[in-house]
Amino acid sequence: MAEYLSDIEIAQQTKVAPITEIAARAGIGEKYLEQYGKYKAKVDYSLLKESNRKDGKLILVTAITPTPAGEGKTTTTIGLADGLKRIGKNVTVALREPSLGPVFGVKGGAAGGGYAQVVPMEDINLHFTGDFHAIGAANNLLAAMLDNHIYQGNALNIDPRRITWRRCVDMNDRQLRFVTDGLGGRVNGVPREDGYDITVASEIMAVFCLASDIDDLKKRLSRIVVAYTYDEKPVTAGDLKAVGAMAALLKDALKPNLVQTLEGTPAFVHGGPFANIAHGCNSVIATRMALKLGDYTVTEAGFGADLGAEKFLDIKCRYAGLKPAAVVVVATVRALKMHGGMDKKELGNENLAALEKGIPNLLRHVHNIKDVYKLPCVVAVNRFPTDTDKEIELVIEKCRELGVNVRLSTVWANGGKGGVELAEEVVRLCEEKNDFTFSYELDCSIEEKIEAIVKKIYGGDGVNITPAAKKEIDRLTALGFDKLPVCMAKTQYSFSDDMTKLGAPTGFTVTVRNVKVSAGAGFIVALTGDIMTMPGLPKVPAAEKIDVDSDGKISGLF
Repeated sequence: MAEYLSDIEIAQQTKVAPITEIAARAGIGEKYLEQYGKYKAKVDYSLLKESNRKDGKLILVTAITPTPAGEGKTTTTIGLADGLKRIGKNVTVALREPSLGPVFGVKGGAAGGGYAQVVPMEDINLHFTGDFHAIGAANNLLAAMLDNHIYQGNALNIDPRRITWRRCVDMNDRQLRFVTDGLGGRVNGVPREDGYDITVASEIMAVFCLASDIDDLKKRLSRIVVAYTYDEKPVTAGDLKAVGAMAALLKDALKPNLVQTLEGTPAFVHGGPFANIAHGCNSVIATRMALKLGDYTVTEAGFGADLGAEKFLDIKCRYAGLKPAAVVVVATVRALKMHGGMDKKELGNENLAALEKGIPNLLRHVHNIKDVYKLPCVVAVNRFPTDTDKEIELVIEKCRELGVNVRLSTVWANGGKGGVELAEEVVRLCEEKNDFTFSYELDCSIEEKIEAIVKKIYGGDGVNITPAAKKEIDRLTALGFDKLPVCMAKTQYSFSDDMTKLGAPTGFTVTVRNVKVSAGAGFIVALTGDIMTMPGLPKVPAAEKIDVDSDGKISGLF
């Protein structure tokens, strides 16, 4: 029966329209379309300059603090879009591209699930149109030119001990976190300690996703700080004369990718920066293109609302001049029960006490959206078969106390049909009063911005800034970087910097152990806890279950 099919089986059994048909449906002229086979294409960014169509309304989908029980944020995003289409709205979707690391690691793919997916899911989850390969090549070209500059005489006086730029690869490979390279004698380079990040953690990924066009991309690339001189001055990609070649590698990747949902809704899937060390949103260009082509555009931000939504609102919207019309906060009863202390193995059992103990996590996220950012909000409960009516009623009751409506979502099982009620509420919210505001102003100091996020968004008491971090803040301030927004690098599993503090913890402080500047992206990264920029594979990687048959049909992706 259909309900027992895996995500990839559902995707492979769905009749998919040619991408030319989807493009025509979205109003994309043939001259802008660059096909990558039958079912995916790139859209030339010149469409943005040449279209005078009014932008549609932007809907942000975010979620409660993640748990191993899952929330279904991408699935809800896609299902909501299909629900809007079912009620007669002209709608587009804007999503991030999956990274190969999680696909082969723990999380699996990121193309939605069940009957709310974007397709072709195998292509999207694997090489797609080669964007991540281009970003990795640009990153590693810069690394090669940096080390070559030192080898060839070091005219810029770079201190090899103060190199901040790392190589990258789009794979979970803990062996590459820390390496020593340049060994084997003089002709093989200058020996030094080095390391790799996963491609989605590269600053070039963040630059790529925040750039408004090719000229802005080049300006941002030129500002990337790669090292410091012996006299403490920053050295940039512009100083190394690497920008033109990097931009040449990225020029085609910068064009948004067009695919479709299972129900034929046009979907842009483009870019994918980490949500806990970067801003965790798809590209500005793809979002703007989706807004230009739809009356409603549904997009998402990574992890919980304290990370992805905060950065979407305080960084992406600020730089791109975007204003969300409504926000959807996705929750599951299962995840809320985990926040209430319930063991994952017991989640199928009704437990109102655990649920009530976990609901404050949802309420804090909702409070932030409504009262800090002043945006219209609805809670989407991604319903599981094991959820009881009493559990659902409790969530509805607690949200109603905050003046927030709840809509059940069954898009995983029912596709767009299961998102119609949510879609109708979102349309209503888009017409409500909207006084969107940021959680801090740019003219605040770096410390004040960090403190504003910790107190207003996380619910903490304050910030503990280590001496090393304070020294770096002072140095970055002296260099003129203090007016940039702040991008918090924090665990996704808690409002605090301690992943074991579930629910809505209080009475905590967040320790900032260091800060660094992502001058190209245009933000200061505040590092808390031990955030890995190169993940590792688990004991049983998802890769072990993936295979391809003699006809080229892939199985095991999820």
